Amino acid sequence: MVGGYRVFDCDVAVAAWAQSARAVALDILKSDEERRHGRTWFVGVDALPNKADGSISGVPLAGAWLDHVARPRNWHAAQLSVVFPGYPRQDPGESDAAHRFRRNRDAAHVDGLLPVGAARRRFLLEPHGFIAGLPLNDVAASPLVVWKDSHLMMRNAFTRAFAGIARSKWASQDVTEIYQETRRQCFDTCARVEIQAKPGQVILLDRHLLHGVAPWDPAIDADMRMIAYFRPQIAAEGWL
Repeated sequence: MVGGYRVFDCDVAVAAWAQSARAVALDILKSDEERRHGRTWFVGVDALPNKADGSISGVPLAGAWLDHVARPRNWHAAQLSVVFPGYPRQDPGESDAAHRFRRNRDAAHVDGLLPVGAARRRFLLEPHGFIAGLPLNDVAASPLVVWKDSHLMMRNAFTRAFAGIARSKWASQDVTEIYQETRRQCFDTCARVEIQAKPGQVILLDRHLLHGVAPWDPAIDADMRMIAYFRPQIAAEGWL
């Protein structure tokens, strides 16, 4: 993957899956009460009820993109990430600094490094094999954002952070400082790229790629932007 990401061309099999998933997603959103950032983002972790083979409502998870990943034995329930007009608004209790970072830096992050405790220290609690985004509607208002080649800098930083530490103890290793410092370096040296994709396409990201979500473009008239994400977890020893 050049730059740490790839956008696959439209595939009729992927489009069929996306159409089926979108119908299910709209039903899920009807009863949704779990939106964040002033109700402008439905996080939707594990929200889609796809089966272990990846299919949803009988439509198989298919497409040429699957030849480029290590397929899990069982697919997890996909995340349903839905962004609404006005994203991101500031939640009560959200610090000004956190809101500015989401608004000005797209809430850039590397998946799997979860914040823990009031101090939000970062630990590798969910090592993912890859990240695959399947757009469910054709809306460009709040695209996925990546920092090109940032996966190389991040991978080098984490290799140093975990050097000499038994893999069984990686989850208890605080990587906050090296993660934040490397992220700042990525902002300074890596190109920020907004990725546009439509139903039928797949966005594949390296697991160490810095990425986020752009603020909603008020010039675009749409009611929501929907993407389903698969992020299969792997053993820690395969993460680097």
